Amino acid sequence: MKKKNNKYRLTLAEVSLKDASAPTQSLDFEFENHDNIFNIIEKVESKNIFENAKDAKKFAVGLKLFGEVLLRNRNHEIFSDLQTHFKGFMVKLKSYNG
Repeated sequence: MKKKNNKYRLTLAEVSLKDASAPTQSLDFEFENHDNIFNIIEKVESKNIFENAKDAKKFAVGLKLFGEVLLRNRNHEIFSDLQTHFKGFMVKLKSYNG
C-alpha cells in the first residue's frame, strides 16, 4: 500500500533581471511531501530564527525540497558527507526555541 503524501505545485518565474533584460523564464512543477509544508513554514516562522520574515518561508520550502531529494538519494556518493550533519541539523532545528 502506497503511503499518501501531500501534493504541491511550485511556480517560479523571473520578475526582473539585474541586467535589465526582459524576464522570459519560468518553471512549474508538482511534488509530494509527507509533511504539510504550510505547517512547517508556520513552525519555522514561530521560531523567529531570521530577522526577515520572508527568509523563514524561503528556508522552510528550500529545506523541505532539499531534504526530500537527499532522502531519496541517500546512497548517492555526492550526499555521503551530508547524511550525519543533516540529521543533526534537523534535530537542532526542531528543538530550537530562540
